[in-house]
Amino acid sequence: MTKPVSQTSQPYKRPETPLLDRVRTPDDLRALPEKDLRQLAEELRAEMIDAVSVTGGHLGAGLGVVELTTALHYVFDTPRDRLIWDVGHQCYPHKILTGRRDRIRTLRQGGGLSGFTKRSESEYDPFGAAHSSTSISAGLGMSVARDLDGGDNNVIAVIGDGAMSAGMAYEAMNNAGAQHSRLIVILNDNDMSIAPPVGAMSAYLARLVSGRTYMTLRDAAKQLAKALPRQLKEKAARAEEYARGFWTGGTLFEELGFYYVGPVDGHNLDHLLPVLKNVRDTHQGPVLIHVVTRKGKGYAPAESSADKYHGVARFDVVTGKQSKPKANAPSYTRVFADSLIEEARHDERIVGVTAAMPDGTGLDLFGEAFPKRTFDVGIAEQHAVTFAAGMASEGYKPFCAIYSTFLQRGYDQVVHDVAIQGLPVRFPIDRAGLVGADGATHAGSFDTAYLACLPGFTVMAASDEAELRHMVATAAAYDEGPISFRYPRGEGVGIDLPERGSVLEIGKGRVVREGSKVAILSFGARLRECLAAADELDAAGLPTTVADARFAKPLDTDLLERLAREHEVLVLIEEGAAGGFTAHALQHLARAGALDTGVKVRPMCLPDVFLDHDKPERMYADAGLDASGIVTTVFAALGRASDTTVRRA
Repeated sequence: MTKPVSQTSQPYKRPETPLLDRVRTPDDLRALPEKDLRQLAEELRAEMIDAVSVTGGHLGAGLGVVELTTALHYVFDTPRDRLIWDVGHQCYPHKILTGRRDRIRTLRQGGGLSGFTKRSESEYDPFGAAHSSTSISAGLGMSVARDLDGGDNNVIAVIGDGAMSAGMAYEAMNNAGAQHSRLIVILNDNDMSIAPPVGAMSAYLARLVSGRTYMTLRDAAKQLAKALPRQLKEKAARAEEYARGFWTGGTLFEELGFYYVGPVDGHNLDHLLPVLKNVRDTHQGPVLIHVVTRKGKGYAPAESSADKYHGVARFDVVTGKQSKPKANAPSYTRVFADSLIEEARHDERIVGVTAAMPDGTGLDLFGEAFPKRTFDVGIAEQHAVTFAAGMASEGYKPFCAIYSTFLQRGYDQVVHDVAIQGLPVRFPIDRAGLVGADGATHAGSFDTAYLACLPGFTVMAASDEAELRHMVATAAAYDEGPISFRYPRGEGVGIDLPERGSVLEIGKGRVVREGSKVAILSFGARLRECLAAADELDAAGLPTTVADARFAKPLDTDLLERLAREHEVLVLIEEGAAGGFTAHALQHLARAGALDTGVKVRPMCLPDVFLDHDKPERMYADAGLDASGIVTTVFAALGRASDTTVRRA
């Protein structure tokens, strides 16, 4: 990692008269003298640390851009100048400076501020972002719209170096270079070693190449080169480009049509401010400013952490110790990782693929056991899917582990490169269902719907951690085509686990308990709530069958039809959007004539809205997918009021 040369981190002492108290909006910030900005940045850093210690959230990335955030709002006329934060993990200091300081301790809480930029939250958030690598595309769109309107405002996109591993960023840069619309991209280099040392010489060069004198001379040289014969003109242009690239390292971006400035120390305001002003005042086409920062900057526990405190629970500011609740059961992610490791010990063709989420998917543990069989392709879900397809075509068994909400980014590849060719790629889908504090952008709501509609796809969902272990074994043994299995975030239900999973019969569910009046068929991790609902219904004189579907595709049609035939009410449940398991089950019942018997079928899935962040249990309650909601649905189907309904009234 390239470390910027800047002031060493010292414990911050809050001054007697905090400047931050005088800054409600960037207009107030711009009224301050430049000499006060370092003090303001230190106060901003302390405020962010204190706020996140209360709420939890993404800490390291925001700490790394405190000075950059301060400088951007000081130099540019936001919100008239559009400032786009890629991913949004970096946006907490931005929120504090843009009128949301009084609510910053509601971050990621129900009814509080989003952990990401959000258009409906503030005019200072011109584009919502929680997934990576969208900022340059969005910024270019805004720039072209401005040009069509005859405007003159600036558009600034701040993108992290990790997000530059996604192809979309390069697609956007290539288009921006050809479009030649005025766009400022700031590459926040906080992890990758792509920059030469940052110090006085590089700061001088950055100021030089971003200034009017150099740009005027360069333009004059280009005009002179145009008068030369073609062969000499091309050589002159190449010589100029590579001469500057030798000093600055920006040749790659120049090839994409961007004017490169940098690297600049992102923690040194004396370096940042003149460069930003030069670019603001002089540049006409697309420009990239290479800023080097340090994740976790200014907070010792974060600076010394391996992941720079990327995501944290509530913590003690003095010690940095996080208040993580003691787990009662292993997490689903851990169960998946351990199960895959066990299967891989028996089958050397099993490999793991992830898109920049080894820790989140558990493939870091798989990688420790099988380093040569583990592949992290970066933030490149499209590539991950097709890469896995290529391995599958050669007889390997790739487990392409991607969160539900991120797999959406590789959907065309799932269709074109996997499903149509019938390749046996295995898709472990973590973060299925509602995920709490990360909100709508990370909710795993759609994977069942968008996978079960594909011919030849086998789609499973684990109801508990033992079922997950069985599904890993089933996927490892299955070679007939693509197969997926989904499981939620967080810990399991705490049941005993077999040492190794058993291979399930494809397309067959299981009955967990028998009743005679009501049947509940669950797909996924709502099974425990279904059993709790069955207890209430039994107590109310409604003996209830509970079954675990296991498969959305192929459906267990025998089980489905029997439940419809033998019960007065059939409730179908999934923690996904309409169009998934419940839709497929209803379609089969209708085609088979099973609805003609008079059974009252009630599908229960996520509502047709994007649910805002909150505690998962509250989100499921609001969606009606808890035991109380199931009981209410059954009584409504029977034309009766449940005790729960009466109590609520």
